[in-house]
Amino acid sequence: MPDRASDLPDPVTESVADVAARFDAAKRGSAFLVYRDAEGRQRILGLETRPHTVGREHGLDISLTWDTEVSRVHAEIQPLGSHWLVVDDGLSRNGTWLNGARVSGRQRLNDGDTLRFGNTLVAFSSASPDDEARARTRTASELRQAVNISPSQRRVLVALCRPYKGSTRYATPPTNQQIADELFLSADAVKTHLRVLFSRFGVEELAQNQKRARLAELALSLGIVSDQEL
Repeated sequence: MPDRASDLPDPVTESVADVAARFDAAKRGSAFLVYRDAEGRQRILGLETRPHTVGREHGLDISLTWDTEVSRVHAEIQPLGSHWLVVDDGLSRNGTWLNGARVSGRQRLNDGDTLRFGNTLVAFSSASPDDEARARTRTASELRQAVNISPSQRRVLVALCRPYKGSTRYATPPTNQQIADELFLSADAVKTHLRVLFSRFGVEELAQNQKRARLAELALSLGIVSDQEL
């Protein structure tokens, strides 16, 4: 059983989109929880400054309806100043576990902690400035591990990012033909490579005029493409 959030899940086997979503959550500067639903899809819950309920009942903040080991009302995640606590006052049948140890009453959460409710693992990420920076660094590292693209796809990605050298905010991504001319490829080949990149980075559902800019933003902000390569 994993004891820390960094052990859950294996970043090499999960999608780039999942890791990118966690990176975006960390950038917002608020504490959040990460877990997977019954279908294995990643869920991210941003924590507001109020108690958040956990259990198997519908309508709770973290509603784990599929996990029969979770009690109907199992536990709470509560704010305490700038910190967060997990609270289990004996309501749950099978207990709440923090980094492998059973929780009795209230325990403070730290960035990277892993909670277990029944058979469901929930990772906690803090909102303090230092922990936010660590969370962003951790997720960037995970995303670099998760990216698995061919050398040709990487050349197209670097060409796409080239106008953003020096963090130019108002740069415009190059067209397929411009990338093709630079790399001596056909426009159709560039289009095919970009389609794969859009899918790998989880941006394929964005509007056509947003995909290219978002892909470049992710590649540069996460260090997958460096300024030196541009």
